[in-house]
Amino acid sequence: MSGHALPISTYLARSPHAQMLGHLDLGFGCSATLWRNRDARISYDEPQGHTLSFYTRGGQGTRRLDRQGEAAHGWPGAVCLMPHGHASNWEITESFEFIHLHLPDDELRRSFAQICERDSRLMQLADLTYVAAPELAAPFQALHGATRRADRLAAEAAMHELLGRIFTGGRYVAPGRRVLTGGLAPRRLRLVLDHIEANLAEPIQLRDLAALAGLSAFHFQRSFRASCGVSPHRWITARRIERARRLLGSGAPLARIALDCGFDSQSHFTRVFKAAMGLTPGGYRAALGGARPPRAT
Repeated sequence: MSGHALPISTYLARSPHAQMLGHLDLGFGCSATLWRNRDARISYDEPQGHTLSFYTRGGQGTRRLDRQGEAAHGWPGAVCLMPHGHASNWEITESFEFIHLHLPDDELRRSFAQICERDSRLMQLADLTYVAAPELAAPFQALHGATRRADRLAAEAAMHELLGRIFTGGRYVAPGRRVLTGGLAPRRLRLVLDHIEANLAEPIQLRDLAALAGLSAFHFQRSFRASCGVSPHRWITARRIERARRLLGSGAPLARIALDCGFDSQSHFTRVFKAAMGLTPGGYRAALGGARPPRAT
């Protein structure tokens, strides 16, 4: 893939009649964006990241030009899945509105490995255009409404519900037929992940994880990334952030939450949390407003 690959949102922003109607960052590079567009031809050249698309108004004047044998045009409720690195060409002759959920490749693979407890390399998002997917309509509509209202927490909940249905829906993730080499054996990986979960409040050393896997630190890092889609450090950070999100609804002091989630200090916690989620822990707690945090991937 080209070293100059861009997310689909960047291509859309260059379209002369495209209007962004709403946008929410959802943490770890994920985002939801509401769009309106008309009268354009757009080519997505090996786009960066995965995009899940749901048409909310119109679509009859939108066609994919590089695919044959599929529905000729969109409609309200139509779903398109545009995988990371898959080029596509589109023609738009009438105004329509849609929502895009953007997911970085490593984040989608991490979510797949966690939710499905399978090797991340078996996650191959299907390239689908204009499918009727009633089981996805409710979370897409919830995501659309939350993005329109700028309701960050409701949007996160809808995103996680949507991913759960994508991963378990059968037709949305292509069957993994790859012969896997490298990576961690399932039993070894389970030992490592269980150790991480049991010790999130404590310092977790790479050498200890490598010892559980029976590998050198160097080979463990490579094998873990292959199996889980992200580095051990990135996985641990995501799990600590998720624990923090749950605890932020409890009213516990931020300094206590920082320690309970394995951060060196409240300032360290704040820095890492904001980098991942786009909000400080205090800002996230304020957004909770007494609601329970969304279920995580």
